[in-house]
Amino acid sequence: MALTSQQAIELENKYGAHNYHPLPVVLAKGEGVHVWDVEGKKYYDFLSAYSAVNQGHCHPKIVNAMMEQAKTLSLTSRAFHNDTLGVYEKFAAEYFGFDKTLPMNTGAEAVETALKVCRRWAYQVKGIDEDKAEIVVCKDNFHGRTTTIISFSNDPVARKNFGPFTNGFIKIEYNNLQALEDTLANNKNIAGFLVEPIQGEAGVYVPDEGYLAAAKAICEKYNVLFIADEVQTGIARTGKLLAVDHENVKPDILVLGKAISGGAYPISAVLADDNIMNVITPGSHGSTFGGNPIAAVVAVAALEVVQDEKLAENAQILGELFRSEISKFIETCDLVKLVRGKGLLNAIVINDTEDSDTAWNICLKLRDNGLLAKPTHGNIIRFAPPLVMTKEQLLDCVSIITKTLREYKK
Repeated sequence: MALTSQQAIELENKYGAHNYHPLPVVLAKGEGVHVWDVEGKKYYDFLSAYSAVNQGHCHPKIVNAMMEQAKTLSLTSRAFHNDTLGVYEKFAAEYFGFDKTLPMNTGAEAVETALKVCRRWAYQVKGIDEDKAEIVVCKDNFHGRTTTIISFSNDPVARKNFGPFTNGFIKIEYNNLQALEDTLANNKNIAGFLVEPIQGEAGVYVPDEGYLAAAKAICEKYNVLFIADEVQTGIARTGKLLAVDHENVKPDILVLGKAISGGAYPISAVLADDNIMNVITPGSHGSTFGGNPIAAVVAVAALEVVQDEKLAENAQILGELFRSEISKFIETCDLVKLVRGKGLLNAIVINDTEDSDTAWNICLKLRDNGLLAKPTHGNIIRFAPPLVMTKEQLLDCVSIITKTLREYKK
């Protein structure tokens, strides 16, 4: 017998760890830009599994690639070669313009991998004394929730009662070039600068134009690796294949995840050129599932969809339309302060305090009206639909959003 929404939620609450606070909706089906709950109600998905489902739910090309490979060979571990891994590594390396691909499974794993690569490069190539290498990160970052990563987070919810923390990180203000220059100029032990091109979890905070290019130039000046965490912003989400492409920046290390699989499978990757990636040697890093045959064919199919269906171009066009339409509405409504973003990664800032429940309650109303979104940082609502969305669908969603906001009563 099929579960009701309430029964499914109760099962999770009783038998699952309470490490998430989901919107109370239980989804059972997805296709393209839509999802359906267990009772059959249809919604626009305006979160895309935090930008993992850029290619739309259950894209047939990606699903078919996964099914066919699953029937043939699913896992060998890296103890043996397989006939799909090298094909994927070559495809991804050429697709993003790097010499080598290091395959992993999750975004947090990929960030951890990039940190290890950076540190080893610092000792073996740059010549920093062993155990002295430091990595510069930005305040309000979100790179995952492993112990090392939360060591350089300033989110109290992610950090409280999880110490002791890992040393070797210096936090500076995001979008502050002077802080970066001063830090690198005064510390010869800096190995890398890890940065999100847009801080997604912080509320889709877009840095000043030119920030990324200038930051890369500063890193080059001091022989520091520029590490771009594009787990959320990459794979066409912001209107370019990578968010750094808006400023023609090539990172020294590129971190990818989420939409590299189209949401069909846990896949992540770290890319770099030989002068950096060759510091990784047998036994120095690995993962049983990293680069498994299913992941390899799924990633190739997912990346081909992005190219074939021109999803970056679509994200660019629809993103401009979305911000334009929402901006017009904001002029007539004091509930929303502003809209910001790039491509189809956008957010609205609600005119209330960060500790209010207004944004959460608005998301409940949006759900009632057939659109799913989620607050971040209390008074910010992130909007990130699948990139296969059409102009007509986007305008329908804008209508739902503006109607909901107009009718909302605190």
